[in-house]
Amino acid sequence: MSTMQTTAPTTWEDVLRMPDDGNRYEFIEGRLYMTPAPVLRHQRISKRLEMALMSILEDAGHGELFRAPCLVEFPGTGDRVQPDILFVSNERRGIIGEKSVQGPPDLVVEILSPSTAHRDRGVKLDLYARCGVREYWIVDPEEDVVDVWRFGRTRGRERFTGELPVRLGNERMGVINLAEVFSRHLDVWEESG
Repeated sequence: MSTMQTTAPTTWEDVLRMPDDGNRYEFIEGRLYMTPAPVLRHQRISKRLEMALMSILEDAGHGELFRAPCLVEFPGTGDRVQPDILFVSNERRGIIGEKSVQGPPDLVVEILSPSTAHRDRGVKLDLYARCGVREYWIVDPEEDVVDVWRFGRTRGRERFTGELPVRLGNERMGVINLAEVFSRHLDVWEESG
């Protein structure tokens, strides 16, 4: 009787050879991270943010919006991530490849979950800052807040609870009503409807 030895994937190429298991994988600073399927509240918040951003950015012709699973590769680093939502402006359209986004998006959105909060606020924040992402939103469903990190010419961090301004560079493109994004009333309605 032969025994089959299985090993955990240690490189991105190992991940690509694995059968689809429904999880998202990311490779940051030589370390592999697995993210389990998100809970329904996470999905609802993601959907609402995506719809708002679609209206403000993509439908208005400013670029293209993507949602997970969508691979982002940072050339020269070996780092690969799958953000919840990302936006690439027309100005940076050249980084959109056939299978992945190959460079820093203009906007990256991560919605915190217990299994990803430490990574999203730590190693991913550092990665996005150093690799040229212009703006990074950390969405906290427990606190109903969005921390916005800007890494361009006007660097900084702001916290939003009521209205979230959507910017493209320094230009304000619109506003997202966070009460609607985080609404638990809508969660109940969506479960029954």
